[in-house]
Amino acid sequence: MLKSKLILIIVSLLAGLLALGAGVIWQLLQPVNPSAQTPQKFVVAKGESISSIGDKLTQTGLLRHPLVFRGAVYYLQNSWTTTGTSIQAGSFELSPAMNIWQIVKRLTQGSDDVWLTLLEGWRVEEIAQVAQNKLTNFSVPDFLDLARPLEGQLFPDTYLVPLEFSPDQLTTLLTTTFEKKVTTGLAEEIAGSDRPLEEVIILASLVEREARGYDQMRQVAGVLEHRLKIGMALQVDATLQYAKGPSTQGEWWAPPLVGDKKIVSPYNTYLHPGLPPRPICNPGLEAIRAVLNPIETDNLYYLHAPDGQIYFAQTLEEHNRNVAKYL
Repeated sequence: MLKSKLILIIVSLLAGLLALGAGVIWQLLQPVNPSAQTPQKFVVAKGESISSIGDKLTQTGLLRHPLVFRGAVYYLQNSWTTTGTSIQAGSFELSPAMNIWQIVKRLTQGSDDVWLTLLEGWRVEEIAQVAQNKLTNFSVPDFLDLARPLEGQLFPDTYLVPLEFSPDQLTTLLTTTFEKKVTTGLAEEIAGSDRPLEEVIILASLVEREARGYDQMRQVAGVLEHRLKIGMALQVDATLQYAKGPSTQGEWWAPPLVGDKKIVSPYNTYLHPGLPPRPICNPGLEAIRAVLNPIETDNLYYLHAPDGQIYFAQTLEEHNRNVAKYL
């Protein structure tokens, strides 16, 4: 009899605990505030973890507990009844009146916005190609008309923009970011430079295409400054690539050929001493800072080896030895 009572007590306790647990879980699954219908923007960063998203949803008042989000995503991703439950990066309209299942569903159905990653050293046509692939009804000709005169000031970065973003809006965003990060952000360094901002950006566009990494960029910037100082032609291969345009395969920066040094163009720095008339690409902050702080050097020559290293030389004879050794 005593044993039966003990079993009954244990079963009752377990049932009570299960009921209590179920009640807590049910409560956590409910909307934070059913009457708060006003949506708010919630951004999921590229590559952001489920754990981080759950924490942010809780911190912004859209979720009662982050573990609930992780559990819901795990359940949906492992349920044979559901497909396409990967959380997407982007911007979403969510509200505290949504329950956990509505939130997860919204985060898997496509963002209101799209991420545009624009790399350092791209020319305006490459930016246009990416925008056309990402944005709806994006007019490449309209964008090129607006942005081409602003080559060099279309700041490379990763942007979250509406799917319906227009060429005018994109141009404004890129140039406004340039103003913020370069014109304003580097105002002190620019003021201390011997060159006006326009020339700094032109030179930075060459350095961006000719070097990788801040230290290497500073060295190349020093060589180009030395050439400019003595009136020597810059002889930058990237300017030939810019003047030549895309290859037959559509590649914008195909390796130049020997005959390309005769291209008739104001951008051909083999034929025309001094800086080209305008930037050849849109440089990033490292290239711009390198031009503002070049390494003073007696070197006049450099070459790119197949392993990615750059080898410098003070004389043509030394440069030719490097060519024979590394190329």
